[in-house]
Amino acid sequence: MIMVEIASGKMRPYYLKSKGIVEGTYVRVSGTTRQAADYMLKELILEGQNRYYDCEICEDLKVSSADIAKLCEQMKATALKNTLTQSEKAQIKDVTQNVLLSWGVLAEKNGEILPTNAYALLTGQARFQPIIQCAVFKGMDRAYFVDHREFEGPVQEQMEAAYQYVLEKINRGMRIQGIYRQDRFELPIDSVREMIANSVAHRSYLEPGNIQVALYDDRLEVTSPGMLLHGVSIKKMMEGYSKPRNRAIAYAFAYMKIIEKWGSGIPRIIRECKSYGLPKPDFIDFDGDFRVNMYRCTDVLREKMVYAQTTQSLTQTTQSSTQTTQSPAQTTQSLTPADNAVLTLLREQPSLTQKELALELGWTVDRVKYYLHKMKKQQIVRRVGSSHNGYWEILIG
Repeated sequence: MIMVEIASGKMRPYYLKSKGIVEGTYVRVSGTTRQAADYMLKELILEGQNRYYDCEICEDLKVSSADIAKLCEQMKATALKNTLTQSEKAQIKDVTQNVLLSWGVLAEKNGEILPTNAYALLTGQARFQPIIQCAVFKGMDRAYFVDHREFEGPVQEQMEAAYQYVLEKINRGMRIQGIYRQDRFELPIDSVREMIANSVAHRSYLEPGNIQVALYDDRLEVTSPGMLLHGVSIKKMMEGYSKPRNRAIAYAFAYMKIIEKWGSGIPRIIRECKSYGLPKPDFIDFDGDFRVNMYRCTDVLREKMVYAQTTQSLTQTTQSSTQTTQSPAQTTQSLTPADNAVLTLLREQPSLTQKELALELGWTVDRVKYYLHKMKKQQIVRRVGSSHNGYWEILIG
């Protein structure tokens, strides 16, 4: 037997000359050969020329020096917010126009600075700005909706809002370590964040579909538009191989600490699920999309965890019978950097509304609501008066 292996070429797409590039380009999808859709053809052309859609100039958008400075400030603020230690914060450098040019968020043409598609996506100004669709379903299929939301705006804000949505919907329990309570979610939340961040950073923005984040009884499912790039396989990805589809957004997300490093995400997700005692996630390339399934706790694991509803009632019963409360020192130690950011603003301007807090922090309103709701439950803050004419009272020192 003679085996001949022919390496694939780089000058894609290849097509039937008699039919022309539009009608004669075919791709393999889900084990079938089909004519390439318009967005697939555009992506193949860009890939063959070693170009990236997000680095292409956005023709119908203009940008000023003030606009560039604003984006740079917002990106640094996000990087600082997502960094925990002071030593790490000190290492975060300013973003400048030249940095954005090197990433591909901006481009220079005939001496003029122009925005690219990445700039449009990061500022929520794309002509067809994508959204993230989130939903909770009853059972293990899409027959019955329980809840659904759609998030718009800059892609990094969509990603954060979708992540907070999942946190609100999955089960949360607690464990006591020493004298402190530690919240524990049923899924490894760093991996949940990584799944959603990767779907935003690596999706095809030429395809008209949207990212979908779906929560079922047995799994969390994140689906992003766009089949795997040439030379990328699920096996390679599980071993840490990465090939960015959107180079500029990948650079921006890495700077803002939304993703850590190209190629590290999927091995880390697998490792964290294993440490949680969860089944290995599924990675599926199907029908032109890419999907990750992270499976929820089994019945045995659920029995070992104390979920929020049960622990809350037990905590209330214990508090009412013993009249003991958490000391201010203990409460202060349990605050996160995001909690402290909210509290700092409320100390300075207690009359701020949720929308005003979101503007000051550069967050989405949904994210502000999440942290305020959490701190109200922890008796750290309370609202005095109405939502528009009242003020926030901080209950700890």
